[in-house]
Amino acid sequence: MNSEIPKQYLQIAGRSILEHTLQRLLSHPQIQLICVAISSTDQWWQQLAIAKHPKIIVTNGGMERRHSVLNALLALQEVINANDWVLVHDAVRPCIRSQDIDQLFQTLQYHPVGGLLGVMAKDTMKRADVNNVIQFTVPRASLWHAYTPQMFRYNLLQQALQHAVTQGWTVTDEAEAMERAGHKVQMVEGHADNIKITCPEDIGLAEFFMAQFV
Repeated sequence: MNSEIPKQYLQIAGRSILEHTLQRLLSHPQIQLICVAISSTDQWWQQLAIAKHPKIIVTNGGMERRHSVLNALLALQEVINANDWVLVHDAVRPCIRSQDIDQLFQTLQYHPVGGLLGVMAKDTMKRADVNNVIQFTVPRASLWHAYTPQMFRYNLLQQALQHAVTQGWTVTDEAEAMERAGHKVQMVEGHADNIKITCPEDIGLAEFFMAQFV
């Protein structure tokens, strides 16, 4: 992002990206509690008014995503039941729609494991080598872009992530940890405007999308 501060604290419309994201989650009636994983070197979190919200608790972030999410799950263990649902969401996805969270709940309410939001690939997909020379075209009919929230049964996700950490597996999201643990994970179609802010041009795009929700 070419920024002196972490991207989740960059501002859109007068508030940090993280505040926008948390407010969208807090406004959903079925989300009861949020655990935010914060780095031990973070200098910005405590400056946010939302840090004092009664539905938000904080835990230590980890070296990688899997460590941070596992820390958050462990921080919830006294207030959650083994079969309860937990949602894992990227701090820099502030455009999550309430209706997409509804769709996630409705689709997965009786599912034994859980699933995640995503959108089906629409572009032609190519696989290239290390020199960016195309090797072949990948059929896109069954390809998805994986988004968040990702929603799983508490005990199953905790066990899968603990196993991934113990084994030293690098998993890029919670769904991969669940897959490697042998679980069948469900894709749930959401909206493509649930973007992850990764590079500078994403700021303007997120601001445009968020303005449509007003």
